[in-house]
Amino acid sequence: MAQAMAMVKAHMGDDAMILHTRSFKQGGFLGFGAQNVIEVTATTPDERPRRRKAPRRERPPLNTPTRPPLVGPSNSQPTAGDLIRRTYAAALSEQQNAQPHPSQSTYNNPHQPLNPQQNVITPPPVHPASHRPNPAQPQYLPASNKASNNTESAKQLAEEMQAVKRMVERLMQQQASRGDNKPSDLPDQLFDQYMNLIKQEVAQEIAQDIVTQVSERLTEKELENPTKVRKAIRDCICDFIPAHHEQWDLEKTEDGRPRTIALIGPTGVGKTTTVAKLAATFKLKQAKHVGLITLDTYRIAAVDQLRTYADIIGIPLHVCNTAAELDAAVGKCAGCDVVLIDTAGRSQRDDPKLDQLKKFIDTANPHEVHLVLSSTCTQKVMLEAAKRFSEVRTDRIIFTKLDEAVSYGVLLNVSKQVGKELSYITTGQEVPHQIEPTASLRLADLVIDGELAS
Repeated sequence: MAQAMAMVKAHMGDDAMILHTRSFKQGGFLGFGAQNVIEVTATTPDERPRRRKAPRRERPPLNTPTRPPLVGPSNSQPTAGDLIRRTYAAALSEQQNAQPHPSQSTYNNPHQPLNPQQNVITPPPVHPASHRPNPAQPQYLPASNKASNNTESAKQLAEEMQAVKRMVERLMQQQASRGDNKPSDLPDQLFDQYMNLIKQEVAQEIAQDIVTQVSERLTEKELENPTKVRKAIRDCICDFIPAHHEQWDLEKTEDGRPRTIALIGPTGVGKTTTVAKLAATFKLKQAKHVGLITLDTYRIAAVDQLRTYADIIGIPLHVCNTAAELDAAVGKCAGCDVVLIDTAGRSQRDDPKLDQLKKFIDTANPHEVHLVLSSTCTQKVMLEAAKRFSEVRTDRIIFTKLDEAVSYGVLLNVSKQVGKELSYITTGQEVPHQIEPTASLRLADLVIDGELAS
């Protein structure tokens, strides 16, 4: 700043003062290759702006031909658009000031424009905008970058619309090949439901299949009724969901042993909390005699958490480190109605740990092995986990953390592709609440509505 003051005083006298600094890009093509430039506006004491509103003298334009002003002269009445532009420019200036300073800077006398290529100096630290006088210079916006972004957005939107049109054409061709006497255009209500499924991240081929089935089931008049279309979409989704419709009443086992249920899955999906919810529900709501076993000795917090729940519920907890200890614990629970086994989380890419888990499962020989998957994971992660844990053993699927999910279409995709029955879903952390048996209609509503009903 001292060097800048010296250069300003050399051109304007010892009483010159810096009023405003501004950074912008100059040169380049469409925003590429442009240089960062710092502009310094200075004046003498006699020319400083006052608080009193007075007509401002018009100044010659700055020597910046590559950045035309988007606002009018300073003495015109600002419009709403001007205020928006100025606010945007001020925010942009503060953001640029917070980044590493550019290597060059220029200064301009508001009454005598200077050549920006002269007197290149290192930019001084810029004070916050709240401590600077109101700038007398008009604000500028990067028009070239804005035009480029608008062009790219328009191009992307056009491509998406073309993809939708191609989908509709293929759908109509499929109907025509089956001899359907349907209209050549997709009804608006059905098209809206299709776009809603895509928004919920339902796989495109599944969404197309659902829409095709609905168009075959309903008449042309029914396709104009949004209520009937939604119900038909809901019924089709239920057909894709292999829900077990498990109730809390446990079926009697054929071998006479207590029903043994083991939960497996990747780390962090909520197995321990889910086991606690199941144990509390069977014990407190169904009055069942529950046995609880944990193999998750890798995390001390997990054992302590489950022991706390067991003490509150009033059931015994058996902690096992080896297959022999597990076999003994299962024997101790022979008088129970149901035995729940919590396993340690395993990475689906850790082959040795998966082999160890398989040995535990073979030793316990549970009647049901439920794979626990978090609905916050991506479809790719869930499918990979389902594939690898199927090598251990998977009978049913539990989806957890539905209250944290961004969309529910992924659950439909995974359910259809894995092909295992869904047993339970969890919708929060409360024990013993926020767990329910999976119902096809429940999951279908989640997919269509995109939100978890309170």
